[in-house]
Amino acid sequence: MSNHKIGYNTAIAIVIANMIGTGVFTSLGYQVLDIESGFAILALWVVGGIIALCGALTYGEIGSAFPESGGEYNYLSKLYHPALGFLSGWVSVTVGFAAPIAAASVALSQYVTKIYPHVDAVTLSISVIIGITAIHSINLKAGSIFQRGFTWVKIICIVMFIGFGLFYVPEHSTNFAPDAFAWKDIFSSAFASSLIYVTYAYSGWNAAAYISGEIKNVKRNLPKALFMGTLLVMLIYTVLNFVFLRTVPVNELKGVLEVGYLSANKIFGIQVGQFMSLVIAVLLVSTISAMILAGPRVMQSMGTNIKGLRVFATANKNNIPYVAIIFQSMIAIILVATSSFQALITYVSFTLNIFTFLTVLGVFVLRKKFSHIKTSYRTPFYPLTPIVFLLIILWISYNIVREKPTESLMGLVTVLAGLLIYYLTNTREKKAES
Repeated sequence: MSNHKIGYNTAIAIVIANMIGTGVFTSLGYQVLDIESGFAILALWVVGGIIALCGALTYGEIGSAFPESGGEYNYLSKLYHPALGFLSGWVSVTVGFAAPIAAASVALSQYVTKIYPHVDAVTLSISVIIGITAIHSINLKAGSIFQRGFTWVKIICIVMFIGFGLFYVPEHSTNFAPDAFAWKDIFSSAFASSLIYVTYAYSGWNAAAYISGEIKNVKRNLPKALFMGTLLVMLIYTVLNFVFLRTVPVNELKGVLEVGYLSANKIFGIQVGQFMSLVIAVLLVSTISAMILAGPRVMQSMGTNIKGLRVFATANKNNIPYVAIIFQSMIAIILVATSSFQALITYVSFTLNIFTFLTVLGVFVLRKKFSHIKTSYRTPFYPLTPIVFLLIILWISYNIVREKPTESLMGLVTVLAGLLIYYLTNTREKKAES
């Protein structure tokens, strides 16, 4: 059995890779449909970063108290009830990782087909998922090296993109002033609706929590990795969107998925812009890889604890949960073939918000019900940090239900399906015991 453990730098790489991907390179085109103020758009990304930071700071304390792998499945089972933990694990399997893997692979294929229109987008998306699944199903060390390498390539390319973008002299002007028009945008329902895309782009800030059982010195490194990874991404996202807005007129961005492609064409010209578009596609490989690495650990944890799901705990000689990895990737492939990009993002955001909300709320339960557990890390600015997170997530969720009822209903149906499976599994186990 392999004793390889994930270090602090790899844990940060997993957080960054999970976060930087589909959302930041695709969502701006939808945000500017209703918000045209540059200041308001940048405020969106700052608010999204604050939400993620508040969540990461709170998860750090919960993760230090319960350092096993499994993320929300592990936390909610202990803080509330095993049924709630099961539901969060079920949602992580069906929505939290599989759907973003599908969305990232769709975005990757869209960038590639902009340059090579003869390439079949669906075939390319599925091929990428299968290839990365194969890598992560064999060896954790090989997977870690692959992950670290692609993440650093991603950061270097984004820094280069930002650097050239800041020196680019635009042919248009964008309003970045905090004037009355900008504040009106910030307090509009359109701002709350756009936060759906932004929180999706930031989703992944909790990624290291899913593999905490495989992190060296987890009680110290997990909170640091969550915080530093999230802070770095917040800075990158804000500046990157400044570059997008500065280089491409708002009217050209509206409703466009491949915003990075448009910006690269303006900064570097058509030929180099096409190359940069391919680079962005390669960068999305890192995002897909990080989610294929982290997600199955939830299923493995569930399989260890629940007899009816024991197949997902099946591991190879290197302790890799290959059955869970393959199962997750199969769901992602089905979603690639059947779902639209926008519907995927809304569905993911709404459903995941339910369980991140309950987990952050759980810090209050932790301090009251598990006061005997002494952790080396405590949430800074408690209770303000979790309260800010909870209030903003409630506001976003309310707007999703109001404006996207179909996707909200899909999310609730997914949760109810998980509840039914939990009931059937538990009933079968009780009968077997009796």
